[in-house]
Amino acid sequence: MSPSRLSPEKALELYRHAPQVALMAEANAMRQAMHPGTDVSFVIDTNPNYTNVCTTDCTFCSFYRKPGDEEGYALSPEEIGCNAAAAQARGATTILLQGGHNPDLGLPYYLDVIEALKYAAPGMHLHLFSPSEILHVAEHSGLTTSDVLKQFWEAGVRTMPGGGAEILVDSVRRKISPKKTRTDAWLGVMREAHEVGYKTSATMTYGHVERDEDIIEHLCRIRDLQDETGGFYAFIPWSFKPGSSPLSRVVKQPALASRYVRVIAIARLILDNVPHIQASWFGEGWRAGQLALHAGADDFGGLLLEENVLFQARHQVATRLDSVLSIIHGAGFTPVQRTTTYKQLQRYENDLNSDGSFTQQRILENSCTAEAAIT
Repeated sequence: MSPSRLSPEKALELYRHAPQVALMAEANAMRQAMHPGTDVSFVIDTNPNYTNVCTTDCTFCSFYRKPGDEEGYALSPEEIGCNAAAAQARGATTILLQGGHNPDLGLPYYLDVIEALKYAAPGMHLHLFSPSEILHVAEHSGLTTSDVLKQFWEAGVRTMPGGGAEILVDSVRRKISPKKTRTDAWLGVMREAHEVGYKTSATMTYGHVERDEDIIEHLCRIRDLQDETGGFYAFIPWSFKPGSSPLSRVVKQPALASRYVRVIAIARLILDNVPHIQASWFGEGWRAGQLALHAGADDFGGLLLEENVLFQARHQVATRLDSVLSIIHGAGFTPVQRTTTYKQLQRYENDLNSDGSFTQQRILENSCTAEAAIT
């Protein structure tokens, strides 16, 4: 820990009052100290959802359906494996799998999903199940969250997404997700995961009913747990997308790109112990993503071959490898394809066309067709 670590009070002052260019410059200097050079990493992944049935009723979510809804679904383990195999054939190295709190799905289903993924897409990294899902599985199965985490670990899972964090302040969570896990429970699952050996991301969804103080408190809670466990490898913020969610009646417009850049910058300055800050360009748009790379972010997130949650919120962004390479190059950086755990796979120096058609043309022999996986 640096002796000049940013205090919550100073962080709030900077976040509220520092000129945009000065805040970006300070965060960029810290990024350069931690990751010198021009490399900006990204991962080719896919983010299907195994079910949209959920009993949590979060007011910010446009994706979920209540049990019994005719639009509700739950994919079989075989369908999920087929989906992963199709994405792997298109170049994906990671599957990020999350879903709703479906009362019909228990621990055996989740273990079957893991086995189906390992069989259908051998070698693909399994980045599975957020803390709130772990809590749901534990409650459904009458086990502790530690028991569930250990069983998933023994099945082959090594990293966990940081979804469900929203804002780690209970006064906010009671307003936007009153049935969902509270702050200490989310952090508790993360602590247990890190103790088992998982590496995880941490996230934040802002731009709804939170205050500036809540954003700072969220970041400081992440920093405190990282001091204790060292298990977070990246932080990823994104803004709330109103869509057709109940919360859209209160918050009708997404947060501005300028605010997103400030969040990225203050996150880099506070999270002095988290290695990577990810620019969620998919959620914020490529221009905001480019600015974020000059405001402390060193990673450009995933080239998502499938994504459903933001799509349901009427937020659509085309994702192609050549576009991502061009965006990163256009911001003055060198794209580097990575794994989930930030192992370098390929650097793209100056030739944008060297693998520009990678995601469209790389087709491998597989028993599952892309069409079957997407439907």
